[in-house]
Amino acid sequence: MKIPTPTEAISLLKDAETQNPGLWAEHSKVTASTAKLIAEKCPSIDEDTAFTMGLLHDIGRYDGWKHFTHILDGYHYLMKLGYTDAASICLTHSFPISEVGTYHGEIDCSTEDVEFVSSYLINHKYSDYDKLIQLCDAISLPHGTVLMEKRLVDVVMRYGLAEWTLRKWKAYFDLKQYFDELAGCNIYSLFPNIIQDTFEW
Repeated sequence: MKIPTPTEAISLLKDAETQNPGLWAEHSKVTASTAKLIAEKCPSIDEDTAFTMGLLHDIGRYDGWKHFTHILDGYHYLMKLGYTDAASICLTHSFPISEVGTYHGEIDCSTEDVEFVSSYLINHKYSDYDKLIQLCDAISLPHGTVLMEKRLVDVVMRYGLAEWTLRKWKAYFDLKQYFDELAGCNIYSLFPNIIQDTFEW
């Protein structure tokens, strides 16, 4: 796969955080550690690759706080570096349903950019890494791994409900069930601080 090493990914995230400090970087680190713990239980998934993908899924935020555009910024940034597989995660992590209209937030880019992402999602077959980072993104807050309901409500409180919200929530819960089965356990059992972290905020 065309991705950086974990050490290189840590360096990329550190540089990005220097350019645009914020909780997004801590969220990325939690997503990465969460993905690694789940991957350790899944024979078909490489833990270092999962960790790297988690670190870089939001790397597009290096260029300031943006909504939809951050997925494109991350994609183009990693593509320029030759990390095509890592770049893909930037586009797919927000879409457990491969429909561009289910993005939760402002569409702050051109129609052409939206059409590009839409076409990509339609033609891209999700790998277990795409699915894993989608799941981990949905259970990771900056301070730790949390019950999915906590994170999903957090997003709705910020952006509101949409006609497709429940369908998207179901897709996230389906991902959890998928990885429960792949890991051979309830994945929540892998995170000893999940109760404390869920009720911290």
